[in-house]
Amino acid sequence: MSKKASAEWKGGIKDGGGTISTETGVLKQAPYGFKSRFEDGKGTNPEELIAAAHAGCFSMALSLMLGEAGFTPDRIATQAAVTIEKKDGGFEITTSHLTVQASVPGLDDAQFQKIAGQAKTGCPVSKVLNAKITMEATLAA
Repeated sequence: MSKKASAEWKGGIKDGGGTISTETGVLKQAPYGFKSRFEDGKGTNPEELIAAAHAGCFSMALSLMLGEAGFTPDRIATQAAVTIEKKDGGFEITTSHLTVQASVPGLDDAQFQKIAGQAKTGCPVSKVLNAKITMEATLAA
């Protein structure tokens, strides 16, 4: 299986701009640029897209692992916060912090924490990130 996305950029780093598109068409020439990445401009940016991918991947992995343990979640809500920092003359994505809230009937918190931790390290996006991945997981009563 292979999934594709594309980006096109025109102009200089600060005055230029680009668009990002995905194979499925969910993103079709979505604008991105310096201001949306490092300031408060409109459009998306690579880190926001990585955060969305990490949150979605983790939620699916957690659902899978809960199912394998005999539980069906009513709800899994995940937010990923990706941090980009200036290092060694360039920029580097250094962390992705997952904040998870889930409602899973019949599951105790100790087992939830164990399964959530396995999903954190097991999700394919976690595996591809060369960054510290942290998590705060809450099981709703």
